[in-house]
Amino acid sequence: MSDHDSRGMSRRSLLRGLGLGAAGLVTAKLALQPASAAAAGSGAAAIPRFTGPGPNPFWNSVGPYVTYPQKLPLIRLTDRPVQLETPRQYFGDAFTPNEAMFVRYHLPGEPNSVDLAKWRLRIEGRVDKPMSLSFADLLSRFEPTEVAAVVQCSGNSRSFFQPRVAGGEWGNGAMANALWTGVRLSDLLHQAGIKAGAVQIQFQGLDMGAGPPGYGSHAFLKSWNVGDPALDQAIVAYLMNGQPLPMLNGFPARMVFPGKFATYWVKHISWIRVLDHQDTNFWMAKAYKIPDTPTGATTPQDVASGKVHMVPIGVANLPVRSFIVSPDGSSKVPAGLPTTVRGIAFSGNGKVVKVELSDDGGKNWRQATLGDDHGPYSFRTWHTQWTPRSPGKVALAVRATDAQGNVQPDHGLWNPGGYLWNKIERQTLVVGPAS
Repeated sequence: MSDHDSRGMSRRSLLRGLGLGAAGLVTAKLALQPASAAAAGSGAAAIPRFTGPGPNPFWNSVGPYVTYPQKLPLIRLTDRPVQLETPRQYFGDAFTPNEAMFVRYHLPGEPNSVDLAKWRLRIEGRVDKPMSLSFADLLSRFEPTEVAAVVQCSGNSRSFFQPRVAGGEWGNGAMANALWTGVRLSDLLHQAGIKAGAVQIQFQGLDMGAGPPGYGSHAFLKSWNVGDPALDQAIVAYLMNGQPLPMLNGFPARMVFPGKFATYWVKHISWIRVLDHQDTNFWMAKAYKIPDTPTGATTPQDVASGKVHMVPIGVANLPVRSFIVSPDGSSKVPAGLPTTVRGIAFSGNGKVVKVELSDDGGKNWRQATLGDDHGPYSFRTWHTQWTPRSPGKVALAVRATDAQGNVQPDHGLWNPGGYLWNKIERQTLVVGPAS
């Protein structure tokens, strides 16, 4: 592979652009204070209260629109820690704009500055050769690689669960797709050399702060078993869609685990530790667990009775999903005239091979046209022509099938974490007379 990524930026020019020339000092500093992007005062209508799933549920959550540095107006769930959801209109293409990518932190101490002259990626623990790599080392000492991959919060679409569960009440916008460029994790571990007796590999970034009381979770830590196939696919990414990562998405580098949930995609990655024991920190031992059942589903009754065995969500790949992006129901569509229906689909179990649309409650399905194939872990766009027959309300439904034959179900699931949602999406439209 050449020294240039697909967007034409060389590693040398990236260093110059980040200020790592002869002086070698750059501080990326952001004042992470939101500015309201919603209409203020002057009789602006209040956002309707969210009431959960119904015949036409909200696509996004219903928090206020806010702006943060390097970000377009996004939907705020919380500001400590920062949780921002991507609005629906930014999913019209296969790749999500960097400034529109959702933000999810777990602790209220997210970093707002990184001095690249001092920042190091340290590889330590049960290794033959502990390493302390500068940003320039990542760019100059290792062969670059790239992968198009969806990053999706484990709790994406949690607001549709019934009964409701605790956690960020995301709509569908806690997901994004990007072309990630970086260094293979396997190359780093090979150079460090893993010693016999290694059990897990732990990842830690720069976000700190008080977590749930009594759990000692002042840092966000995630781990994989040594030998897990996810480690072979992973990269330490320093470019996102051909540009340096926004601060809120993990500058200067983050982990990328294609096909896996974002909880393992540690931002601001600064430590990789090879452990000789199982990681028992809160974020592995208590948080992000799913039922050990075929679909990750259970019932509140079984959880309350202690019948459910829970396992880390890392055992699961992203389930197959598809979404209608437009039309979005905000205006009428005319009867008798063709309308282009567009959307995206993805899966962590192989590329999307089929997307189908129904306008009669799922009795009949018509196959849509798929967009370009950017790889098995990427969003894939789709579109189809649909002509409404008569005025009134109609609900369009969309479902996807992946290369392993997984098809979206038409029923929801429930688990106490609010994870793995992939029910068939529906969009209610009002069809108006053409004259």
